[in-house]
Amino acid sequence: MKYPDGKEAQLGDRVKFSNGDTGTIVFSIDTGEFSKDFHEEDWRNIKKGVMVRTDNGALVHYEDPNNEVLFFLDE
Repeated sequence: MKYPDGKEAQLGDRVKFSNGDTGTIVFSIDTGEFSKDFHEEDWRNIKKGVMVRTDNGALVHYEDPNNEVLFFLDE
């Protein structure tokens, strides 16, 4: 999955949603990258995209690279 600016989304990226919430990518189905807290076999039902853990602890699955909702946060 790519951000609206064309950069590839990767494990560990800090991101910002268009509503202002921020979080971290904890796994990417597209690249096969999973953080130590998330195991690929537990998420087989998800076919594409990334999972973001927001700073308030919620998990958000994001899969549509054409929807300008998720942005790379260059901190």
